[in-house]
Amino acid sequence: MASNSFGNIFKFTSFGESHGKAIGCIVDGVPPLISIEEKDIQYYLDRRKPGQSKFVTQRKESDTVEILSGVFNGKTTGHPIALHIKNEDQRSKDYSEIAEQFRPGHADITYQTKYGIRDYRGGGRSSARETAVRVAAGAIAFKILEYKLKKPIIIRASVIQMGPNKINRENFDWKVINNNPFFCGDPDAAKEWEVWLDEVRKSGNSAGAIIEVIAENVPRGLGSPVYKKLDSQIAEALMSINAVKGVEIGSGFDIASLSGEEANDEIFPDNKGDYYFGSNHSGGILGGISSGQPIIARFVVKPTSSILTEKNSINLNNEAIKIKTKGRHDPCVGIRAVPVAEAMMAITLVDQLLSHESQIGEIK
Repeated sequence: MASNSFGNIFKFTSFGESHGKAIGCIVDGVPPLISIEEKDIQYYLDRRKPGQSKFVTQRKESDTVEILSGVFNGKTTGHPIALHIKNEDQRSKDYSEIAEQFRPGHADITYQTKYGIRDYRGGGRSSARETAVRVAAGAIAFKILEYKLKKPIIIRASVIQMGPNKINRENFDWKVINNNPFFCGDPDAAKEWEVWLDEVRKSGNSAGAIIEVIAENVPRGLGSPVYKKLDSQIAEALMSINAVKGVEIGSGFDIASLSGEEANDEIFPDNKGDYYFGSNHSGGILGGISSGQPIIARFVVKPTSSILTEKNSINLNNEAIKIKTKGRHDPCVGIRAVPVAEAMMAITLVDQLLSHESQIGEIK
């Protein structure tokens, strides 16, 4: 594959398969003299790792990260940082029956058609197992943002819809995000989801979700007006996450139902010689450039394709078959997409920050 890297100046290249010996990445473009240790990265990985509740896959992975290069005496050297995460709990036998079969909803058939070969064990390279290294790279991005900016950027994500069940915005509180297994800011919705998703899980079915990710304290001026628009880069970052089928910024698709008068974010002077916006339909980005308002993005994750219901498909000989998926799977992959979304937002913002500095200088 020639498309295993993400980013321009701050860039990471991932490697590994779901049931291979290990996964990892090479992170390049990291400035020198930034303090970082393995425990700084592990904090983020622990939020994403599997097996933490009955609502995610029961595969047991510690996701212990090892820094192989690019850090000396606790400081980045300015050279590539190699990160290594060992796979510990593969059960490849669960996938032996599908070696010559194609699972509906999965990348099996397109992968086989494109490459003429595929690692069928847990989805191989197309598995969401790869997202662990995105989170690891994102941890480094967070450290760079902290190092570069006087006022740190706050990036937070939450599940705002599980299947057809939405949160009540009036009940939302960021403080409860880590108090339930769904990264949900509405404690009442989280309680309802526990019952609902447990029934879905026990039936062998799955559910989709919508995740919202918000970046606050983003400085004005990140992005560019044409091919590297900040919103297009965020959309690419989020769309690259497994099972994501749509992304919107700000008011998103709902803005089509507004008039021009309603959709425009009016601008007002303040009493400090600065200005502010009266609304944020644009989601913190105007003309591809950050406006200083919170950047708001949402993305939809489809229901997990691995279900116990028997479905129609074909095998390598193009013969009709009936197939149902075995193995350990998330009943809703949107849950563990939350820390992945935060990481991809941080990676995108760091890349844009370093790009800005290369052309214009330090951000004001």
